[in-house]
Amino acid sequence: MKSDVYVLESLESDYRFIPSEAEKVARYNDLDKKSALRLRLLAEEMICMLPQLLIYGKGKFWIENKGRDYELRLTVTPTDMNSADRDKIISVSSNKKNASAKGLIGKICNAVEVMVSDRAKLAKEDPYGYYMAGMMNNSETVSWSLMNYRQSFESESSREKDKEAWDELEKSIIGNLADDVLVGVLNGKVNITVKKSF
Repeated sequence: MKSDVYVLESLESDYRFIPSEAEKVARYNDLDKKSALRLRLLAEEMICMLPQLLIYGKGKFWIENKGRDYELRLTVTPTDMNSADRDKIISVSSNKKNASAKGLIGKICNAVEVMVSDRAKLAKEDPYGYYMAGMMNNSETVSWSLMNYRQSFESESSREKDKEAWDELEKSIIGNLADDVLVGVLNGKVNITVKKSF
């Protein structure tokens, strides 16, 4: 089953429909109250990403499920891949770090920024090679995964080494509720998929 697809055109878009769409999907699929609440919370967490992602262009949001496996999907199609120079923007910061890359939502948005910026750099450095590379170019399928991020904290020493990041992960709603979050860029389109099985 696939829910309605909502087009997100600007930062002023009305995002109230996103949690209500999750509730509608939960009712349609007869999810129990606890599962329905979790689906809604995941949808609300995706709203937190929108201000940082819609600066690149238009987006779309929808929910899909096959049986008890759900995917909350968000795609953003950048209007101009070449205009996203992340390094130039971050160089303005006094400590040369991305101040908004705090918390798990910030890290997800930061992964998107890095992917978009890397594609923009490739296009500027070798536009002919970049566009002719097609699917064989590794930059076409760059991805980030919450599951892989979690695995980086499996050992006690890794949790001790980066206590702040581990604390952010443990306190994160999306980090605790989602089975996985996949962030990728494919053919110029940013795709974020939040996976949850009930």
